[in-house]
Amino acid sequence: MTLSAPKPAVVVHELERRFGRFVAVNKVSFTVNQGEIYGFLGPNGAGKSTTIRMLTGILAPSGGSGTVAGFDIRRETEKIKTQIGYMSQKFSLYDDLTVEENIDFYSGIYRIPAAKKSARKQWALQMAGLTEHRHSLAAVLSGGWKQRLALGCAVLHEPPILFLDEPTSGVDPASRRQFWNLIYELAGQGVTIFVTTHYMDEAEYCDRIGLIYRGELIAEGTPEQLKNEWMQEDVLDLQCDRPQDAMALIETLPGVKEVALFGKGLHVVATHSETALAELKTALPPAGFAIQRLEAITPSLEDVFVSLIEARDRADADSREVRR
Repeated sequence: MTLSAPKPAVVVHELERRFGRFVAVNKVSFTVNQGEIYGFLGPNGAGKSTTIRMLTGILAPSGGSGTVAGFDIRRETEKIKTQIGYMSQKFSLYDDLTVEENIDFYSGIYRIPAAKKSARKQWALQMAGLTEHRHSLAAVLSGGWKQRLALGCAVLHEPPILFLDEPTSGVDPASRRQFWNLIYELAGQGVTIFVTTHYMDEAEYCDRIGLIYRGELIAEGTPEQLKNEWMQEDVLDLQCDRPQDAMALIETLPGVKEVALFGKGLHVVATHSETALAELKTALPPAGFAIQRLEAITPSLEDVFVSLIEARDRADADSREVRR
């Protein structure tokens, strides 16, 4: 039995957006399959929100092409809006309306048939865990509850594709995890999720990730592919006395490319793990830094992202030097 190829929900080819001379999104290409959770990971200002605004028909591209739910992002933006749910970074509902009134308002915006309105409202309240808060003003809800309400309103009309732009920014870790449980629930029902984030732990929840930096897609793959295939250097996990003080010494060792605080210890990025292990064992104890643990590990997504960003910065610097 032959498995059918996944059907694309979002297809982008060399998508570009310029603001004057500034290039916010630079010839980005990717495909998101139906039912997939695709994470767009990058620092603030990388071009994540600009990309999502072009895909949702809010912003016209300066170059390139793309389709969402089979509709052209240049010519068929109104059709796209009927097929998507969109949740922006900032809480975009009405603080002076109750939870229930916000849901009723968006039911009208999405033109949900009268026969379905009551059922969809009850579903949204239950899905978001807001049944007991249905008469509360949105203004008095915590950040986590507000995000749940916004998600409920974004999917009232049962869109096949959901765009989430930094949906948990400013939300506490427990609420973020609960929010992702809701995302998993929707994905399990076949909804395609396109989510932008700068949280590394959230990226781990995605089926695939695109790493965007300075408007360019610098890597793409599953979390495991990024950690195992895109990281050229080795990573060592080091637990030692006074790790912050030890960084200055470690940075001087041959073969060490970078060192960063990670939890209560350090992650040391090196060209060759065996050489770096020997150098650390030789250099740290005589300098007064007792080693509690030192081992080579699989890099984290944060390690991968930092390494790829630094490689891109070095390449850009070399290119500028050549042009001089």
